[in-house]
Amino acid sequence: MSRSARTWSSRARSAASVVSVFALFLICAPASAAVNHTPLGWTSGADLPESHADPSDARVDFTSWKTWAEWRSGEGEGVTSLPGQRAGVVMTSAAGTTKVDDTPNGPRIWEYARWTSPVHELSFDATELVASWNASTPGESWISVEVQGTYTDNSTTPWYVLGQWATEDTTMPRTSIEDQEDEHSVVLTDTVVFSPAAEVNDEPRGETALENRTMPRGEHGDENDEETAGRLLLSSYQLRVTLYRPPGSLYMPRIWLLGAMASDVPDRSGVEPSTGGLAWGQELAVPRRSKYTHLDNYPEYGGGEGWSSPTATTMVMEYFGVVPPRGDMDWIEAGYTDPQVAHAARSTWDHAFEGAGNWSFNTAYAASFRQLDAYTTRLRSLDDIERFIDAGIPVVTSQSFAEDELDGAGYSTAGHLMVVTGFTDDGDVVVNDPAAVSNASVRRVYDREQFEQVWLRTQRPLAGGGIGAGPGGIVYIIKPYEHDLPDAAGPDESW
Repeated sequence: MSRSARTWSSRARSAASVVSVFALFLICAPASAAVNHTPLGWTSGADLPESHADPSDARVDFTSWKTWAEWRSGEGEGVTSLPGQRAGVVMTSAAGTTKVDDTPNGPRIWEYARWTSPVHELSFDATELVASWNASTPGESWISVEVQGTYTDNSTTPWYVLGQWATEDTTMPRTSIEDQEDEHSVVLTDTVVFSPAAEVNDEPRGETALENRTMPRGEHGDENDEETAGRLLLSSYQLRVTLYRPPGSLYMPRIWLLGAMASDVPDRSGVEPSTGGLAWGQELAVPRRSKYTHLDNYPEYGGGEGWSSPTATTMVMEYFGVVPPRGDMDWIEAGYTDPQVAHAARSTWDHAFEGAGNWSFNTAYAASFRQLDAYTTRLRSLDDIERFIDAGIPVVTSQSFAEDELDGAGYSTAGHLMVVTGFTDDGDVVVNDPAAVSNASVRRVYDREQFEQVWLRTQRPLAGGGIGAGPGGIVYIIKPYEHDLPDAAGPDESW
């Protein structure tokens, strides 16, 4: 993809100039080498403001369609709603045909069917949206997932494509779509961002969309009246999935979960520590896998360095007993250690962004195994993660930090994924860290308050000056479909 800077804005901004890094490999790079993502942005060169927010101020809405009644509430063309425990919609006839130019073998004609959700009204104005889907695409079939948002002035976004996706990558390579934007929003790989201006520069690269963008604001990250007046945020949205197959074929692509996380996380350099207690002394026996045991192998899929996301996804899948069949991994050399990790890297590879850290693709990969549900959302504190651990569900978290901000890590990162597997008797966080040099050293214990800060904050100081960004509580939830979720907490339904 293009490495050149890209700017979207309706007018010039008086805020300080910024350079941001948009990435999809979670490279463990020095903190000074990368600038990270924040929902509402930062001003380069400014001092980090003192901001220890109440984590409950974050607004998060995760909504999905997955029951028979929910599928029937949408509008279908060429699809049939299937009842049962794994309800969904399946392509049963062609609503029409279309030509797609960018396929491995050149332009092709496809039959398509389509399902469109009802409009989902948010209870707050959102700054970001990330979609999730759980689907199967047999044979030469594939799907495309789109969103159309409604702004706070009742105007709408275009239909943004959030991913072209297939279980296999031979017919239609999995890819995000570049260069989608209007005056008030932009698609950055797996995330729609609602803000008046942004600049994107693709070098240096990190592992996920976490590191990828900044949006100019007033000094110390405070908005001035002019910027506030120009901002339109997200008030509601619709999702749409289009299912494709070759004309005349009998392939029946199916989707059984379609959803999105919309959020408004305030700018913050820290949060008030959570109290915890529910899951102290509990640890789940999650298998341990290191991304560095794969270093320089299969470079066409990143060669291990950028594999923390598929490695973390694999660990949770294995915990629930889900491993790809050997036949699906026969492209991997015989005797290769942990081939399931290499398989996950290929199966989450975003061909446009050239990385394996696409949030939506990782959860879609996990859920391509019919035993599992998976999606991306945000949680508000470690208290939320304790609810999942107590329910027997490990949680994949995203964080960015300098080496001295997380004792015992031994590295700095612009963005990195770990698996929270439990808590010590004193409430510290037990994780499986894919950045370990070997499987044997993957288990780590990190200080509770330090871990919570680098996971929940949206702003962090850069070693070279200026303010970078943090993940704002991003997580992957991966679990067997029949495994109950913990009761939701907080003002919104975030899971």
